[in-house]
Amino acid sequence: MIKLLLAHLGGWTRIVVEKPFGKDLDSAEKLSNQIGELFEEPQLYRIDHYLGKELVQNLLVLRFANRFFLPLWNRDNIDNVQIVFREDFGTEGRGGYFDEYGIIRDIIQNHLLQVLCLVAMEKPVSLDSEHIRDEKVKVYFFFNAELESISVEPIKDEEVVLGQYHGYRDDSKVPDHSNTPTFASIILRIHNERWEGVPFILKAGKALSSKKADIRVQFKDVPGDIFNCEKQGRNEFVMRLQPSEAMYMKLAVKQPGLEMSTVQSELDLSYKQRYHGVTIPDAYERLLLDTIHGDQQHFVRRDELKAAWDIFTPLLHRIDKGELKPISYQQGSRGPAEADELLLRAGYVRTHGYRWIPPAL
Repeated sequence: MIKLLLAHLGGWTRIVVEKPFGKDLDSAEKLSNQIGELFEEPQLYRIDHYLGKELVQNLLVLRFANRFFLPLWNRDNIDNVQIVFREDFGTEGRGGYFDEYGIIRDIIQNHLLQVLCLVAMEKPVSLDSEHIRDEKVKVYFFFNAELESISVEPIKDEEVVLGQYHGYRDDSKVPDHSNTPTFASIILRIHNERWEGVPFILKAGKALSSKKADIRVQFKDVPGDIFNCEKQGRNEFVMRLQPSEAMYMKLAVKQPGLEMSTVQSELDLSYKQRYHGVTIPDAYERLLLDTIHGDQQHFVRRDELKAAWDIFTPLLHRIDKGELKPISYQQGSRGPAEADELLLRAGYVRTHGYRWIPPAL
């Protein structure tokens, strides 16, 4: 009766649902069924605040409005992609909640996977919210007239490193024998024409040496390297999501001076330096405004949610059963050393002697 009255008066009903959307595929589907009995899909706004971040919203513009990115954004030129979330503090009073979910459910299955979809998706036919979300879902699934098959390959145990920082179990709300990871590095592989053979490394952890979130696209080596630049590192395109929003391209340039020698440098767009006096909206502020406007572009659709849980549920159940164990690591470190070894096995080449420093205002 109320819904009919609102419709008659020109009103609307929109429900914002905050994560976590369940703990695995079955619980997420049960939740979706329960909500679906009361509300229609166009009324549901499953909020993931990473989709409201300025640099995440810039991904579609960067990829599809700039001519020089279009021919490069594929397996012929890109060697690997990292999507990283790091915090320099532990659970700090949230141990009871966190132990129920862990770093994969809390960060990777939702925030980082959403970013992966925007990095990997094909160009939508328009900026209509459904066209964009259609392409995001296609990262997970390949569709044709007779077949629906998974594009993201099942996660292999040998391409997973789990960690738990030393002291995590000292929290009175955390069980003494907790198997919950506070760190995870996971390789996803997308079986399609654009990304075949390119590892996507999703990495998240607490109590690490720094606090940041970024996307790091590493390109392949230059054929016929006459300047011997490979020793210094590869070209990389980096998007710093937080803090100090920025994007920069790591590249080889001539070292200033008389000699013909090269050095790693960058082309840098740091937002605080470039956009003086511009306030970047808070992610939730932006998404709540989208809700008021009825724009679902930056919200998670039901089939997208189901596909995300499809990918991670088998791994999560193995962890819950104790079949995979986290490796202890020290607070303030980079995480388990095994995670760096996994990165090297995936083909990532670390840059030596170079560190990006945000420009001073």
